[in-house]
Amino acid sequence: MGAGHGHGSSHAGGRHRWRLAVAFGVIATFFVVELVAGLLSGSLALLSDAGHMAADVVALGAALAATRIAVRRDRTGLRTYGSYRAEIFASGLVVLLMLGAAAYVGVTALSRIGESVEVDAGPMMVVGALGLLANLVALVLLRGGAGESLNVKGAYLEVVADTVGSVGVIAAGVLVAVTGSAWWDTGVALAVAVFVTVRAVLLGREVLAVLGQHAPSGMVPADVESALAQVPGVQEVHDLHLWTLTSGMNVATAHLVAGSTPPDAVLGAARTVLLERFGVDHATLQVENDASDCRELSW
Repeated sequence: MGAGHGHGSSHAGGRHRWRLAVAFGVIATFFVVELVAGLLSGSLALLSDAGHMAADVVALGAALAATRIAVRRDRTGLRTYGSYRAEIFASGLVVLLMLGAAAYVGVTALSRIGESVEVDAGPMMVVGALGLLANLVALVLLRGGAGESLNVKGAYLEVVADTVGSVGVIAAGVLVAVTGSAWWDTGVALAVAVFVTVRAVLLGREVLAVLGQHAPSGMVPADVESALAQVPGVQEVHDLHLWTLTSGMNVATAHLVAGSTPPDAVLGAARTVLLERFGVDHATLQVENDASDCRELSW
């Protein structure tokens, strides 16, 4: 016997769509300003920050599109879990963008070592300060949803990286102005590239964990199995599977051996345990009279 229910119409990414939309507008507008200033000043730090902003624009745009795709009605009847994974794929795109931007800046910075480069510090500091302001606005907007949605978190971390880049641009501009050496522009760009790479790898691990259908973050399968085994009437628990469909949507399946205990009573109690103790609001449970009735899969 199975038990389960459909997903609600609201999900973490959808609830914070407006945050993504406003942040997208702010970042997209300033990207054009920073790109022009970077080209005119010859600052690699400023151009690297503009590159991060370009990645921000694409990342926020992808995140916005993903929230729309996630709630789109399936007219084929083939997507039995809907299109919620679109948000996870958008987060994966952010990871690739962050790594790509970091690699470009890193390679360009290394190629500049030993070369004589002229950098105008004035535009660096002014535009860096304006970029920092734009990023801070986006951070305030996205922070509210970053803890609930991996999609929003990906966009948030991309903007965090760009905020660090803006701080780096300001610092590089000050150091170039004080010392007269353009090396600081290159050094700061390298430091920002390393920071972005680390953040991208950490986010990438989370994305792969969801796509690999690992147990949800913070949820220990052994603890879930133990809790289900303590449900009145349950004699044994097997074939337990736990995974995350998208942020805020954890899924579980399990077989419960309950002997002669009425299945409805076992199902109701088991669903309550999964929801209240582990935050699993979509569970498909099968109740069996005898474990020997269920043939274990070879995989």
